[in-house]
Amino acid sequence: MKHRLCTYWAGVGAVALSLFCAAPVSAAGAMPAVVKADFINPNPLYRSCHASTIVETPEGLVAAWFGGTDEGTPDVSIWLARNPGTGWEQAEEVANGIDLKAHIRYPCWNPVLFLRRNKQLLLFYKIGPSPEEWWGMLKMSPDYGKSWTKVRRLPSGFIGPVRNKPVELLNGTLLCGSSTEDKGWRVHMEWTGDPFGLWMRTKPLNSAFTVQAIQPTILQWGDWKFQILCRTKSGRIFESWSTNNAATWSPLARTLLPNPNSAVDGVVLRDGRALIVYNHTTEGRNVLNVAVSNNGKIWQAAGMLENEPQGEFSYPAVIQTKDNMVHVTYTWNRQRIKHVILDPTKLEPVDMPEGVWPR
Repeated sequence: MKHRLCTYWAGVGAVALSLFCAAPVSAAGAMPAVVKADFINPNPLYRSCHASTIVETPEGLVAAWFGGTDEGTPDVSIWLARNPGTGWEQAEEVANGIDLKAHIRYPCWNPVLFLRRNKQLLLFYKIGPSPEEWWGMLKMSPDYGKSWTKVRRLPSGFIGPVRNKPVELLNGTLLCGSSTEDKGWRVHMEWTGDPFGLWMRTKPLNSAFTVQAIQPTILQWGDWKFQILCRTKSGRIFESWSTNNAATWSPLARTLLPNPNSAVDGVVLRDGRALIVYNHTTEGRNVLNVAVSNNGKIWQAAGMLENEPQGEFSYPAVIQTKDNMVHVTYTWNRQRIKHVILDPTKLEPVDMPEGVWPR
């Protein structure tokens, strides 16, 4: 028998409470909040793609991802598509890892798009043989992705936003969630007032011997309070908080949100709630879930974007646009990038299949 299962998580050390009652089950793909779903670049020139990013500009949406033969192969490039409001245009390659001087080509990884308040469109990405050896790159577009001018390698020891979008503070500083994998998985924060100039960073927020964590996503709870949620190898999402405008951060701590060693992304909505998209399981990436919270500690199931016995649905990117809609892009079976539009006013606690939303 299937039941209604609404799960509420409290913070670290607290108890997860579940309420069971007889009710119909909402199937994945039937979320009332889904306004539209489609594929970006449905007929690609590459075999595999992954790790999308999305941003809103005054001329519409822009999305990017990496694509090639397979993740880590030298032909993997950064691809980008624009949507001026009439649909997604054909994607084009905007960056690759060709080193003409060394006569070698490296794979590209994890693009991150971000539009600054001064209207600079930034494209962060990584180049290198592996995540243990890659380095950060940065390009700037003066016309919202139609062309790219400044190109620079970030200073040694800096990656920039490693997988998820940065946050622009009130003084114009870019706050970036970053991580390294060369000495175990460790999370740190980076910031810069001029992305083409001086960069600074924190020490690692975790010991790789205690918990292996990477790829933080930043949730901004007001002008001075921040939360990061991180992918880990520990079966749970881990978090850290700052209450002094990102000057200092608490040690990484375990939440009750499950994690199958896969990326998570989210955003604090204009109505005050946070929304995250993630894989609510400890194994595999065959389900992709949406949850909401009023405080970053207690999370409520808000639906499922994907739920299949097999397949991979992963690495979501999440933004809220000026019309208040939520846009999510994510990897669909390593073959396509899927784009889903959600109406946040219709995000409420929902019925979930038994066993899919575990305690």
